[in-house]
Amino acid sequence: MRQESFDFLQKYLNNPSPTGFEKEGQQIWLEYLKPYIDTHFVDTYGTVVGVINPEAEYKVVIEAHADEISYFVNFITESGFLYLRKNGGSDPLVAPSKRVNIHTKKGIVKAVFGWPAIHVRKPDQDKAPTIETVFLDCGASSKEEVEEMGIHVGSVVTFEDEFMVLNDKFYVGRALDNRIGGFMIAEVARRLKEEGKKLPFGLYIVNAVQEEIGLRGAEMIAHRIKPDVAIITDVTHDTQSPMYEKKTSGDLFCGKGPVITYGPAVQNNLRDLIIETALSAEIPFQRAAATRATGTDTDAFAYSNAGVAAALISLPLKYMHTTVETVHKDDVQHVIDLIYETVLRIEDKQDFRYFS
Repeated sequence: MRQESFDFLQKYLNNPSPTGFEKEGQQIWLEYLKPYIDTHFVDTYGTVVGVINPEAEYKVVIEAHADEISYFVNFITESGFLYLRKNGGSDPLVAPSKRVNIHTKKGIVKAVFGWPAIHVRKPDQDKAPTIETVFLDCGASSKEEVEEMGIHVGSVVTFEDEFMVLNDKFYVGRALDNRIGGFMIAEVARRLKEEGKKLPFGLYIVNAVQEEIGLRGAEMIAHRIKPDVAIITDVTHDTQSPMYEKKTSGDLFCGKGPVITYGPAVQNNLRDLIIETALSAEIPFQRAAATRATGTDTDAFAYSNAGVAAALISLPLKYMHTTVETVHKDDVQHVIDLIYETVLRIEDKQDFRYFS
């Protein structure tokens, strides 16, 4: 990876972008993308769209989501402890002893997830942490002191863990789900520009908000763009770590390539084009099956408007919704390559219908 891309990746991943509060991360992303697009727009809730060939009638989307899981302050005790609500699929099991940032108008306030010491806990207290039992300590001794810091009900809380490289093979950090996707689609746009590729259609590079609470950003922007084709990238579970049941979760590996999904929301002809592209370009890939929905923004695009030919290219990831989400460097590059090569194979006004 070139140094400029790596620097952007690190800056973008380290910046917090909780669901509903993605503004700063979106600005970082757009600043990086601007040299490689013709124009852009931002919708009411913060989804950012870079456009190449905005005048073209036929529209192709490549998309990722920008938001990360987080918490809201929900209750402040008289002695200054904070209880929370989830913002997205936050996992209280990983919270105790973690350090966090509380976002206020006065700036970042540091806090920790406290937990009773092992010496004093009774056996009936040794249960998995839940949203009702985890709490924050920001060093205050009263509710009034907490409020003087700028903290109030509704203040957003994110983990402070940052990006690192593990064994020169893996990228590790919080919020790789799915800002690593935003990085990958931005790299596709960069390559198209720097390699002088001319597309016969409009390409919409979409970084959507609010995926973690129900695909909401994608739902909104799909109705605005009204695309003909949508290629979505998100993360999926590497199932090689302990405690995964492959019979239900599949047999997927970090380091063995992008994952191409089969399922009702995935348009078969578009999926087959992606597979043919991977085979032709010698890009390794894996396969996965969804049940009803993919659980990604693919669903929002597929079922929008009069129906959009949509497909999903996933990045295998270990330890989803923790502070140590982990992906393989080779997979990141191969997802970029696969989206790039597929975009180049799509024809103007290509008809993906099964028959007519």
